[in-house]
Amino acid sequence: MNQILNTNLNANNNKTNRKKNWFKIQFSFSIVFTIMFIICGSYYLYYLGKKEKFSNNLIANYNIYRLYSSSNNTTYEENSNGIFGIIEIPKINLYYPVFSSLTEDLLKVSPCKFYGENPKLNGNICIAGHNYDNSLFFSKISTLSTNDEIFIFDNNSIKYIYSIYSIYEVAETDLSPILNYEENEKTLTLVTCNNFTSNRIIVRAKQKQTT
Repeated sequence: MNQILNTNLNANNNKTNRKKNWFKIQFSFSIVFTIMFIICGSYYLYYLGKKEKFSNNLIANYNIYRLYSSSNNTTYEENSNGIFGIIEIPKINLYYPVFSSLTEDLLKVSPCKFYGENPKLNGNICIAGHNYDNSLFFSKISTLSTNDEIFIFDNNSIKYIYSIYSIYEVAETDLSPILNYEENEKTLTLVTCNNFTSNRIIVRAKQKQTT
């Protein structure tokens, strides 16, 4: 009888020990996962902070260059070493330099123009910017509304005012926002990613004033 009781007791103890060991393993994995999550999250924030700081330094250097530049008649590229101008959207506190061409490396630093000429000419100027989920670049353009204003400053400090008339999404392979525009109008198109659907968020605006 005692042997049976001892056997049952040992079996119960083994089950209890196995459960304890399993909980210890789960707890250890949870600790490791939490630490890795914190490290990865901290690195991501640090990475975004570096990009933001770099972009801000780019703005400062660009403004100094524009202030002391002796020539106002050169092209956008020649006048600013690859800077198309400045984009400002007061409603969402957006203010960034815009590169005059698009590459993967440049797009990590600041928005890039990838289609169109300059604000003085009729046509469609397209500017792409990463969506860093409220931290950088075009993450808030989906919160804009029709009739909100977008400012483009060229390298001669001329301010071009655009009024938003359409905000929508397209598939990432859809090129219609680039190619569909009125040839006799001055149009601005902003493009960024919807990180949840992989679609493209499109903001279309028309130039209404120059100051």
